[in-house]
Amino acid sequence: MFGSQRRGLGTRRLLLSLLLLTVWEAGSGQVHYSVPEEAKHGTFVGRIAQDLGLELAELVPRLFRVASKGRGDLLEVNLQNGILFVNSRIDREELCGQSAECGIHLEVIVDRPLQVFHVEVEVKDINDNPPVFSLREQKLLISESKQPDSHFPLEGASDADIGENALLTYRLSQNEYFSLELPTHSKQTKRLSLTLKKYLDREKTPELNLLLTAADGGKPELTGTLQLFVQVLDINDNDPEFEQSEYKVRLMENAAKETFVIKLNATDRDEGVNGEVTYSLMSIKPNGKLLFTLDENNGEVRVNGTLDYEENKFYEIEVQATDKGNPPMAGHCTVWVDILDANDNAPEVTVTSLSLAVREDTQPSTVIALISVSDRDSGANGQ
Repeated sequence: MFGSQRRGLGTRRLLLSLLLLTVWEAGSGQVHYSVPEEAKHGTFVGRIAQDLGLELAELVPRLFRVASKGRGDLLEVNLQNGILFVNSRIDREELCGQSAECGIHLEVIVDRPLQVFHVEVEVKDINDNPPVFSLREQKLLISESKQPDSHFPLEGASDADIGENALLTYRLSQNEYFSLELPTHSKQTKRLSLTLKKYLDREKTPELNLLLTAADGGKPELTGTLQLFVQVLDINDNDPEFEQSEYKVRLMENAAKETFVIKLNATDRDEGVNGEVTYSLMSIKPNGKLLFTLDENNGEVRVNGTLDYEENKFYEIEVQATDKGNPPMAGHCTVWVDILDANDNAPEVTVTSLSLAVREDTQPSTVIALISVSDRDSGANGQ
């Protein structure tokens, strides 16, 4: 008899389980809704009671309730009218990241009898996120020796939205040196990069400020920007240049040693060591003697020997200015020094013919001697 009771109890439990399973399956149909993210509080989602086949009057007596795992109170049901509405801010990116599909799964439960319904609410993306660059500014160091068609990779922007709202296009501010090479969306074989259109010239344009703009495919579009600072690095591509190719100076002969003659100045448009200049004497004509010195650092020319007008009336000095680049480059100039005469020579008397004996009856005006006088100085000094 005891065994019969145990068998009867087991049979009743089995029938109850089957009944509960039948009730569960009867209410397990899914209902689908959709709602845009960032919808305001109270936004209508759907007539959930009606769509589940429930009477409004039975919602409270049957303990109508909604459960959503990990979604908090994003959605709520008005038990008076059976409408599902937005209760708090829904951020699709916060819920699902950049997943293509994003939804909120709700379990609707009623008692007496027990029924469970599954409701899916799709959260649709809106264009609420602008493209974002990882940096606000990017500095590029590019040598002026770079060949046209050289490429300089850039970091692209990212967009937290999906689909068209995250499809990015790029544009570059107008300039004469760079164009923008865009990545290929089908195959990511090309990176976003700058392409050099023509040679850079640091002396003309030492730096460029460019603006890179990323725009998404939303309507209206949202944009993000990246400031590009291009600093052009110098190469030694400029010769030192003198202010004049020829200089003319007048100097008195017999000027003392270290007498100042002229200060030469050459400039180089390059920077750093490429623009640092030193000076050197190439030649002194006509005789090549080191009658002048040149300070290699400041370009001052000074007298170094005896200047004699009667020996040379002018000198031609060839000067070279050389920068410290690698390889070095040089510029040249000529200094013409006119020597002015000083009265530094006494007249010289020369007797070329002389009669030693003169007769007492010699007639007046008879030549008895031929005397010549000369002076090596010039002008009035030699008259």
